[in-house]
Amino acid sequence: MKYNEAKEKFIQAWGSLGTSWGINRTMAQIHALLLISPEALTTEDIMEQLNVSRGNANMNTRALMDWGLVKKEIRSGERKEFFHADKDIHKVAVQIVKERRKRELEPVIEILEELKNIDGDKNDKKSKALSETVTNIQNFSKKINKVLETAVKADESWFWGSLIKFWK
Repeated sequence: MKYNEAKEKFIQAWGSLGTSWGINRTMAQIHALLLISPEALTTEDIMEQLNVSRGNANMNTRALMDWGLVKKEIRSGERKEFFHADKDIHKVAVQIVKERRKRELEPVIEILEELKNIDGDKNDKKSKALSETVTNIQNFSKKINKVLETAVKADESWFWGSLIKFWK
């Protein structure tokens, strides 16, 4: 497979994968392009290589920076901004887990905490069923949160060693 074909295939595949972890396809494609680029790219480079508008490139690059996946680089004597992505996939995965946890799991845990104390008759079937369900989901969510917290804090060798033991 030639370089341009492989590059295009990687960018498309990463774009599809990105939608699975909560970002849009273009955002993931920009991330893919920055992952495989040996040098930082400008917005114009991104626009040209992915055939996207300036607004789309700017909005998605800023969103990637909000996720902590892309960094902006200012070069002396240059008016343009340059962007690069961390090439360490373990760090990328940890950052994605952190963001998804913050955006998805933590709000659920907060809502469940609010729902924990239901006013009314504790012996009422409906109240009891709701309360038990909320408690079960809350307990499960807290366990998942602890696992993710441990994975985020762990160093790479511990993480992979534990994962390999889990799969055996």
